[in-house]
Amino acid sequence: MVALRGLTRSFEQGGQRIDVLRGVDLDIMPGEIVALLGPSGSGKSTMLQAVGLLEGGFSGSIAIAGQQAEKLPTDGRTRLRREHLGFVYQFHHLLPDFDARENVVMPQMIAGATRAEAEERADSLLSSLGLGHRLTHRPSQLSGGEQQRVAVARALANRPTLVLADEPTGNLDEATSDTVLAQFLDLVRGEGSAALVATHNERLAARMDRVVRLKEGHLE
Repeated sequence: MVALRGLTRSFEQGGQRIDVLRGVDLDIMPGEIVALLGPSGSGKSTMLQAVGLLEGGFSGSIAIAGQQAEKLPTDGRTRLRREHLGFVYQFHHLLPDFDARENVVMPQMIAGATRAEAEERADSLLSSLGLGHRLTHRPSQLSGGEQQRVAVARALANRPTLVLADEPTGNLDEATSDTVLAQFLDLVRGEGSAALVATHNERLAARMDRVVRLKEGHLE
């Protein structure tokens, strides 16, 4: 599903070279949920940005669904990202002027779905996350946990091959975090997607299929 080989990323800061990723290798199998564990500043977000094709400056090989991303032109990487990847961030980044259903409908319509198809899919996903009674509520009318569940539904809306989640429950209290993570894992598994989930929480990481640790630019 995903194969990383020799993934490297460095930055220049104050005239010094900082090596964040130092030749990372990782395989993620279809349907597998992998926890990317590491303390704050270890490079977890940088690695997710690389896999998510969100910025340049990386060297090495990134293969997603059999396609070598580094060999694709810009529009090819955009298409690969749209067709195969879903994203969940620590903050939900919902569109404030649109309700829960509309936030999940939009990415589907951008991908070519009809409004009727997109609304049916959105209602199904949101209902499976316990938000069937909140479909027409805007983000400001939802709790933090509800907002993050809408973000999860949006990430799964286009049936991605791989979901990338960066501290997806980091802004929630422990009880809400447990609930949202359990729903996230159930939904990802039910959809048959793979996932790479960055976290610094050992307890949450233990609930996933496999744990890899990022330390000094290498995976352990």
